[in-house]
Amino acid sequence: MSEFKRLNEKMLAAGQITADDVARAGDEGVCLIINNRPDDEVEGQPSGAQIEAAAGEQGIAYKAIPVSSAGFSLPQVDEMRAALDSTEGKVLAFCRSGTRSTILWALAEAKAGRDLDEVAREAEGAGYNTAPVRPTMEMLARG
Repeated sequence: MSEFKRLNEKMLAAGQITADDVARAGDEGVCLIINNRPDDEVEGQPSGAQIEAAAGEQGIAYKAIPVSSAGFSLPQVDEMRAALDSTEGKVLAFCRSGTRSTILWALAEAKAGRDLDEVAREAEGAGYNTAPVRPTMEMLARG
């Protein structure tokens, strides 16, 4: 079972999840699962299609925005922002450890104009560090 780390009332981040985790997410009120992990990153990880199917069985929306080791792009930030804006409910984003998901969330929050210190505090409260992308957050916040 993957640990769901609470960033704020609406946002959770996690490492790789399984179908059992999807069921637990549904029990915890998650309405949207965002997959930030590319398929076949490591041998044996559940595929995006498997997670999407499990989400469908639970009535949870699913969105794939894979982030590879090449890093983040503006289209990914825009996709994340659109996904977050598509629901009023709780969102669970996952990758290998939750770091990429949290960083992408932080960038999307910055682009939406949220207070950057608050976003950083929320991430840090869940054990994630946004300091390496703070200059990018500042750039996105300026528009």
